[in-house]
Amino acid sequence: MTLPMRAQPFDTRDYRRALGQFATGVCVVTTRDADGHPQGLTVNSFSSVSLDPPLVLWSLTTDSAILPAFQHAGHFAVNVLASDQMDVSNRFASPGERFQGLDWESGHADLPLLSGCLANFECKTVATHPGGDHVIYIGEVMRYDARPGEPLIYSGGRYAVAEPHPGFD
Repeated sequence: MTLPMRAQPFDTRDYRRALGQFATGVCVVTTRDADGHPQGLTVNSFSSVSLDPPLVLWSLTTDSAILPAFQHAGHFAVNVLASDQMDVSNRFASPGERFQGLDWESGHADLPLLSGCLANFECKTVATHPGGDHVIYIGEVMRYDARPGEPLIYSGGRYAVAEPHPGFD
């Protein structure tokens, strides 16, 4: 099926729906604000950039209330959520005290690391770039940890869980 060319004005809602066809993993990116309080939010814009040096990226909307925390911090952690952490994703996608009652620990550069995640990447911010209505953060991975398990996935505006494809191990 060929999608029709879009006429002006650009339909951002339809564009978002089309982008939603691309399944992504779900992460919570964390840092500490200028007062040392843990901050974090749910993202699905995480990607590997380079193996040598080990670089990753993610993006944050410019109107985010916690943008100043990331601008100040110099470090961030990416916590890759497991399939049983939908509640954690929802918590960090909503306003309010996100860390209260949550199991986490401090890692490199005192970064908040969420428990039960499939992977944690502790990063030093090495570059930021404007990207339309977002800021793109590039971080050098200083330390990481991973465990086996099934990832939490987001596609088409809803959560999903990956299943092994038949015939592949």
